[in-house]
Amino acid sequence: NSPLHPTTESRERGKRVSSAYVHTEAVQAALAKYKERKMPMPSKRRSVLVHSSVETYTPPAAQTSCGCPIPANVQSQAGQGSLGFLKLLCLCCISAENHSAPPDVTTGLVEYLHHERPQVASVRGVPRGYSSSILETADGVPVNSRVSSKIQQLLNTLKRPKRPPLKEFFVDDFEELLEVQQPDPNQPKPEGNQVNVLKGEPLGVVTNWPPSLLAALQRWGTTQSKAPCLTALDTTGKAVYTLTYGKLWSRSLKLAYTLLNKLTTKNEPLLKPGDRVALVFPNSDPVMFMVAFYGCLLAELIPVPIEVPLTRKDAGSQQIGFLLGSCGVTLALTTDACQKGLPKAQTGEVVTFKGWPRLMWFVIDGKHLAKPAKDWHPQVRDASAEIAYIEYKTSKEGSTVGITVSHASMLAHCHALTQACGYSEAETLTNVLDFKREAGLWHGVLTSVMNRMHVISIPYALMKVNPLSWIQKVCSYKARVAVVKSRDMHWSLLAQRDQRDVSLSSLRMLIVADGANPWSISSCDAFLNVFQSRGLRPEVICPCASSSEALTVAIRRQGYLPLHQVTPTVLSMNCLSFGVIRVDTEEKLSVLTVQDVGQIMPGASMCVVKVDGTPYLCKADEVGEICVNSGATGTAYFGLLGITKNVFEAIPVTAAGIPVSDQPFTRTGLLGFVGPDYLVFVVGKLDGLMTVSGRRHNADDVVATALAVEPMKFVYRGRIAVFSVPVLHDDRIVLVAEQRPDASEEDSFQWMSRVLQAIDSIHQVGVYCLALVPANTLPKAPLGGIHISETKQRFLEGALHPCNVLMCPHTCVTNLPKPRQKQPDVGPASMIVGNLVAGKRIAQASGRDVSQLEDNDQARKFLYLADVLQWRAQTTPDHPLFLLLNSKGTVASTASCIQLHKRAERVAVALMEKGRLNVGDHVALVYPPGVDLIATFYGCLYAGCVPITVRPPHPQNLATTLPTVKMIVEVSKSACILTTQAIMKLLRSKEAAAAVDIKTWPTILDTDDMPKKKLASVFRPTSPDMLAYLDFSVSTTGILAGVKMSHAATSALCRSIKLQCELYPSRQIAICLDPYCGLGFALWCLCSIYSGHQSILVPPLELESNVSLWLSAVSQYKVRVTFCSYSVMEICTKGLGTQTDVLRGVNLSCVRTCMVVAEERPRISLTQSFSKLFKDLGLSARAVSTTFGCRVNVAICLQGTAGPDPTTVYVDMRALRHDRVRLVERGSPHSLPLMESGKILPGVKVIIAHTETKGPLGDSHLGEIWVSSPHNATGYYTVYGEEALHADHFTARLSFGDTQTLWARTGYLGFLRRTELTDASGERHDALYVVGSLDETLELRGMRYHPIDIETSVIRAHKSIAECAVFTWTNLLVVVVELEGSEQEALDLVALVTNVVLEEHYLIVGVVVIVDPGVIPINSRGEKQRMHLRDGFLADQLDPIYVAYNM
Repeated sequence: NSPLHPTTESRERGKRVSSAYVHTEAVQAALAKYKERKMPMPSKRRSVLVHSSVETYTPPAAQTSCGCPIPANVQSQAGQGSLGFLKLLCLCCISAENHSAPPDVTTGLVEYLHHERPQVASVRGVPRGYSSSILETADGVPVNSRVSSKIQQLLNTLKRPKRPPLKEFFVDDFEELLEVQQPDPNQPKPEGNQVNVLKGEPLGVVTNWPPSLLAALQRWGTTQSKAPCLTALDTTGKAVYTLTYGKLWSRSLKLAYTLLNKLTTKNEPLLKPGDRVALVFPNSDPVMFMVAFYGCLLAELIPVPIEVPLTRKDAGSQQIGFLLGSCGVTLALTTDACQKGLPKAQTGEVVTFKGWPRLMWFVIDGKHLAKPAKDWHPQVRDASAEIAYIEYKTSKEGSTVGITVSHASMLAHCHALTQACGYSEAETLTNVLDFKREAGLWHGVLTSVMNRMHVISIPYALMKVNPLSWIQKVCSYKARVAVVKSRDMHWSLLAQRDQRDVSLSSLRMLIVADGANPWSISSCDAFLNVFQSRGLRPEVICPCASSSEALTVAIRRQGYLPLHQVTPTVLSMNCLSFGVIRVDTEEKLSVLTVQDVGQIMPGASMCVVKVDGTPYLCKADEVGEICVNSGATGTAYFGLLGITKNVFEAIPVTAAGIPVSDQPFTRTGLLGFVGPDYLVFVVGKLDGLMTVSGRRHNADDVVATALAVEPMKFVYRGRIAVFSVPVLHDDRIVLVAEQRPDASEEDSFQWMSRVLQAIDSIHQVGVYCLALVPANTLPKAPLGGIHISETKQRFLEGALHPCNVLMCPHTCVTNLPKPRQKQPDVGPASMIVGNLVAGKRIAQASGRDVSQLEDNDQARKFLYLADVLQWRAQTTPDHPLFLLLNSKGTVASTASCIQLHKRAERVAVALMEKGRLNVGDHVALVYPPGVDLIATFYGCLYAGCVPITVRPPHPQNLATTLPTVKMIVEVSKSACILTTQAIMKLLRSKEAAAAVDIKTWPTILDTDDMPKKKLASVFRPTSPDMLAYLDFSVSTTGILAGVKMSHAATSALCRSIKLQCELYPSRQIAICLDPYCGLGFALWCLCSIYSGHQSILVPPLELESNVSLWLSAVSQYKVRVTFCSYSVMEICTKGLGTQTDVLRGVNLSCVRTCMVVAEERPRISLTQSFSKLFKDLGLSARAVSTTFGCRVNVAICLQGTAGPDPTTVYVDMRALRHDRVRLVERGSPHSLPLMESGKILPGVKVIIAHTETKGPLGDSHLGEIWVSSPHNATGYYTVYGEEALHADHFTARLSFGDTQTLWARTGYLGFLRRTELTDASGERHDALYVVGSLDETLELRGMRYHPIDIETSVIRAHKSIAECAVFTWTNLLVVVVELEGSEQEALDLVALVTNVVLEEHYLIVGVVVIVDPGVIPINSRGEKQRMHLRDGFLADQLDPIYVAYNM
């Protein structure tokens, strides 16, 4: 019982429906449903728009649906759309403007965007509660309307209801549950009976049928030597040569003799029977090809026909090389003309193509062939199971396989074709197809010789010039049969002018080789419409279905009317996607009109089996893979036993599991079903199958839909590639098309949006990515058409260079894990009890105990640094403390104890006399890194003032650096600025006035020439808790925070560092850090005074002009301890990696410890590459480590000189998102390496507390790092009296357990882990791992992400991504990438960035911004300023190359 028996009503209708017209109509209707939704158009920098096509001056020929250029003379009419089935679809834009403020759709909270403002930092000059109706950024900069309105449009489009969420999950090896497609209970299910094996008509017995193909050639070559075998045409359509059967026989004999006897290497024959030989012939030379093919067969060699390689970089050429290599091919046959055209090496020999084996090239033109010896006769054997020839085939993934066809199969196939097509002796056949493979070879080279037919071969080049040529040849040669593809019919329709004088009445059979394609039906119908009046009879059109593995599978016999003309077979597209056949009469939108491809071949059996898994037979109304058992199929994939068994030896079984036959079947790779009258219908190919969320879509169908959307205006008809790429455990559909050079951005974007909507309506599937590339840039298949697998490869490698991209991950990706629901937290008491029960210790650790040191004399004597400096000036006046190097590596200035003391005194006098300052006044020190900065700092202490070190403004960049200086001066309430003359001039200059109000500076004193006056008395603080200095720093989130450091904290800090690094007056340390805040300031200005060691100061800025400065200094002074920042390490790694000659004579074996001063998670990859790079200069791998400090305590961890090496653990990145630590093995999926941030300093205690409940956590649990130590800062110094807001940052208490100790909250997430190592005191060593700053984390989908993790993934996505930063805006993830390469690559990055973030982080990127290198702001510590970047993006100040808004 067939699902397709026509109803009586439809039989009576019997009207001919042009299916393409139905499809175009459907697309129009589908698009009309969408009231044009405004999608935000990507913004692009002008220079990128000028994307020239590769051949700038030759406008590319238009192309047809199946991928071939439309010939030049046709283009003029192509646009007129006079044909019904080429109706151009033009939709008017109905814009649904939405003027109300749209809700924030991404969280489901109705929170109006217009009033959403980022939290204003306490320091930014905006009081809280300030609100405004304009969108502003964190700095109060009005947002550029262009950017924000686009984001608004994006949010509007995202408000569309999603497809229903999926119900079930599969566990992705962890608790992140990715949703897995569950069958929809309402989805259609097959209901028919199981279809049994169909048997074709038996092969008829023919009297005197030759026992092999060679026997036939021998017969015709000797008895009918004058009969024409093959006529070759040139590009004008003139017959250049006709090969007779006699000539074919004699030349093939000569070639066979020459190959076996005349080619030798080292006196051994080069070839022996059974060897494989490559046939490299152009499409314009069928004669030589035929001679070569039969010559090889006569010599018992196996021909492997391949395409002519034109360049070293042909699409797919490498895979062809792999095939030749695996077949052991050493010889290639070709023609003289072709050999001349191949690319040559300097020696004059043909180059070895990429991935190819070394070949010997042999030209088979007559003069190179030898006459066979009198006694030599080839053996013309009966057809056997030996391999006759190998046909290549490229799979969906791009790999090329060779399909072996035996002599017996070849003969049986010729027999079956002869019977099915009713071929008779001396018939004339016109062949438009490639004669090297598939139908062109089967009909035009093999079966034709079997029947002594005359073939007229039409070269592709002639078709391009004159698409009517094949029809004219049918007419002039009165051909009985023509073998074509749909594109050949399509092209001839477009060349209407010359159709008048042709007649097709001689044709009894028009074989359509790609009759199984979804668009061939429209070509057939339209062709019949036009040429019926020129003698073409409807029953002449014979579509057939074939595959490289099974050869011809089915063909419509002559004289049969196509079924769809009697009754249109219109199938529901939705049911097809579930593999079910339902005739659809009602729903006009998503239907597929299919045509039959006739009955199965004579002598064959056929069945339809399930596509996946065991080959069970399908039901009558179910789509499956067609399998064939006959003597006329291929036999194997050469050399590939595993997949051969699967494809060529399939055993179909019934539902009960019983094999249907004792003979193996061959899988054809065609998807279809058997209809009424045992007609075969094909609805797709396994190669073009895309399985998205459990539904199957055929790539060709999607192309057909895209073509129905205004096909001719903006893109080329036949240059559309559709394929799927796996992203996040599912296939995602990608559509790539070539854009016409004259299409505007707006037009192309419109077309893209409509294609998305049409595919959504008709196939009910989302397109993941739609890309347009410049004309002529997609890789071409040898005879026209797009090379799909190569296109896919380029897309995945980021080498497609599109000029327009539209990604729609929001609509397509429905299998993301559910957003995390926060569980009610376990109380702190239960947490402790739980840990005790589990035998876990509470996570707390401390550095060496310093309480016994508190009481000795030295501790009291060293309580005030001003006292220490005076004491050193008296006891060791000439001891050198500082040595400043300039960029040449020479000493720029030095300071001994007495020199520093004297300069400090002069500064103190100037402050009191010139500045008239009082005790306790605040003084801003604006100096470049150097000794002046240190001297003025102690001058302030001598005068009882509170110093604040400030980085000087950059003269070339006042606009951005001066406001920060001004802000620190104002916020710190500085009464005076101390600086150099040069900087003083700068602060008061005209340029400065453009950036800030220069009238409001406090007193500015320059200290370049101060009077040599003696200070009456040095100020002595009344208590160690008095303020010593203020430390101001801008955090990465853009917040300016100043902390108060008391005298007690300052000396405690110096003492801890002295103990950890074992610093004494005899030591030297080298410092390459900025001296303005945090630990950098302490090392530069404080520690040498306290410990008496000599500091070699290397200003990081000097490295810009001399990269090797720091490392040369370390080597020259034989420094054991050195400090640097990540930016310094990066400059050295990047700058010195290539120029090691600069480092001649540098020896780093003296370094015991090199510490990176940081306030972030250790950057393992950077420290490791630094260690590896300088290993050869003697740097020990153990030497490099990191420190950790933050605002509340500038030095918590520091590796120091003793103690165990820093350890590294691997944690599961997905667990971290859930605020959990899960230790995994190195190299396991989703693992993230974390390095311990150095050893905890003496006197420092650390505990890990729960971020919400503030209860203590157990070992290896993630929480906030809290710190208690004598050198904690005492509080923030702010303006608005908001200390209360932050009081708990410095005086937090645990909610349970030890509730007495006062802790400072660092604002960083991390965990403590007890290791197997022992520290100096013999205790087990506790390692502290810093994960990241809480302020920086992104809350997305209820989970906590650290920007650095997403950025690391993105940087790995493409070689041209130099740097990357991420931030969120209205719950959209924005990724900014710096492109280090040509702007052509910019759009390649959009898809790669989106893919990698989905795959590794389960997040959908909302906006991808591609910018020039250096746009992402980085502070002096080498940290990215993501908030500044965000503000710049929203104010449209980044001048991006491209901004893509993902749908």
